[in-house]
Amino acid sequence: MPTFTLTDHAHNVWVESFNTRGNHQGAPWSVAKRTLRGGRRDGVDLIEVDNGALAFSIVPTRGMGLWKGQFQSLALGWDSPVRDGPVNPSFINLLNWGGLGWLEGFDELLARCGLENNGAPYTDGQTTYNLHGKIANIPAHFVAVQTVEGPSPTITIEGHVDESKLFSTQLRMVTTITTAPGANWLRVRDEFQNPSDLPQEMQVLYHWNFGPPFLDAGARFAAPSKTIVPRNPRAAEGIGHADIYAPPEPGFAEQVYFHELLGEQDTRQTLAMVRDRAGEKAVVLRFNLVQLPMFTLWKNTGGLKSGYVTGLEPGTNYPNPKPFEKAQGRVVTLPPGGKHVTETTLEVLNSRDDVSRVEAEIAALQKQAAPHIHPAPIAPFTPP
Repeated sequence: MPTFTLTDHAHNVWVESFNTRGNHQGAPWSVAKRTLRGGRRDGVDLIEVDNGALAFSIVPTRGMGLWKGQFQSLALGWDSPVRDGPVNPSFINLLNWGGLGWLEGFDELLARCGLENNGAPYTDGQTTYNLHGKIANIPAHFVAVQTVEGPSPTITIEGHVDESKLFSTQLRMVTTITTAPGANWLRVRDEFQNPSDLPQEMQVLYHWNFGPPFLDAGARFAAPSKTIVPRNPRAAEGIGHADIYAPPEPGFAEQVYFHELLGEQDTRQTLAMVRDRAGEKAVVLRFNLVQLPMFTLWKNTGGLKSGYVTGLEPGTNYPNPKPFEKAQGRVVTLPPGGKHVTETTLEVLNSRDDVSRVEAEIAALQKQAAPHIHPAPIAPFTPP
């Protein structure tokens, strides 16, 4: 199992450029690292993984997020108004706009939200906590590439990110992002550790974001939902067609829906999907409800130049202000030396048969219970 260390702060290791490649049964694969220059991306490290069918970029400088991707001819991600990314966090002030500065760098396929907080901005005494927390704007201090050969080869990128400060939060995220030659999937496994000698609170939400070609007029969202609640009155306006996407509409105001999902009764595995109108291509997220019990659907079908995108967002909680989520018992507390592990898998489908197969899988889980759809915001899902 060859391992290549690209960044190791503890041992003063930093590799500016890197390239390795191979071929497994006709599937050529490669991993390359480079450092971007110019504009707000100056100094950003980018790791580009190509398994021969699925390609994606990891940004160690932005909390090991996933920037752009492609499966065969299908683009993964979205066209953000942030057109000069990936943006170096040194150019981001998270407290801008009353705590909305996170949006100044938001253009990823996957951006993690957390870890001290992961929802809407709020103020506690003299302190303002920004939208979606800090983890997506903290550079990794350790990065390595691991390749496994043999009959079941894999390609893994490992990264360590610390979110810590004196007298407060002390958390470490150890992530492994894995795929296989020729595969249509990638898996993100995160282990959140408490390295301190005091209990630590944490929240995490996975902001997976998709635009065309999976998102178009008439595209559909599908998941085995037990409960669906609109976040606010604006979302309630669309509750009757919350699973259907409209065409691009400049000036569209976002709509957000909180879900309780059904899962396999023994393993608690579940899934969520967005497919195009024709039902010929889709993106699927698989995750575990023990690890990530809450799910948020973000619909932002604005103009093509201002953000035509949807977010599939499994999390430990809903993205409300942390004090509200804590009052509902939806904040994880790690004991000293404790950890919380999550795993999300992205699959990309590009055939009607594959899409139909996943639709049938969702329908089978849905047989456990009919969805309870609330027409208006309601506690304990949303603040009064």
